[in-house]
Amino acid sequence: MDAGETESGAGGGVAGVVGPARRRGLADEAADRIREAILDGRFAPGAALREVELARSLAISRGSVREGLSVLAREGLIRSEWHRGTKVIDVTADEAADLYAVRAALERLAARLAAERATESDVTELDARVDAMAEELARGAQGPRLLALDLDFHDRIHRIAGNRRLYDGWAGIRSQIHLYQLTRVRLGHDDYRAAVVEEHRELVRLLRTGEARAAQEAAEDHVLAACRELVRHLRTTA
Repeated sequence: MDAGETESGAGGGVAGVVGPARRRGLADEAADRIREAILDGRFAPGAALREVELARSLAISRGSVREGLSVLAREGLIRSEWHRGTKVIDVTADEAADLYAVRAALERLAARLAAERATESDVTELDARVDAMAEELARGAQGPRLLALDLDFHDRIHRIAGNRRLYDGWAGIRSQIHLYQLTRVRLGHDDYRAAVVEEHRELVRLLRTGEARAAQEAAEDHVLAACRELVRHLRTTA
């Protein structure tokens, strides 16, 4: 059997089994740019996303835009329907309840594992993030900046937890959480500012002392309190 036969035959070669690799740089950049536009409010919840217009704006092909939109669809940030096009997801009370229930379960487990595994260096880093939130509040920072620090804090807890599948679960809903939290901040800015530092500071204290059960309860309460506020505002403004 010659080399060509070895590569394409049944002897374990991969030729013909997988196609050639494609560079996805433009698609990834398209996803990043569109995500950024959604999360800074240039595309509101429910807004239509048209491939032709996006391709023209980004100066790339419609194919690259389509691949970028597929990335955002997997993140749950947009939805495509046959004959109805692609839209940013709507922010609704019912969807919020479902999404935050999943987040609460993830955060509960992450906090418990982080309390068991966090080093002093880990806790010091979390403290620094809460200090940054407090400094931004003192400067009169608006919601988006505080929210970026907030999400960074939760990213770090999931990393400290040390469970790859748990982190993947968090990463899979992070963009949706970002969009929903932006809506929460917009509708209840004062409520968010009043709670953001205190609740995160308490989580850090529990991680530092290794109180795993208390940490998981505090993490779950933190998420469900955010959900209640958001759902209340959504139902009031509906």
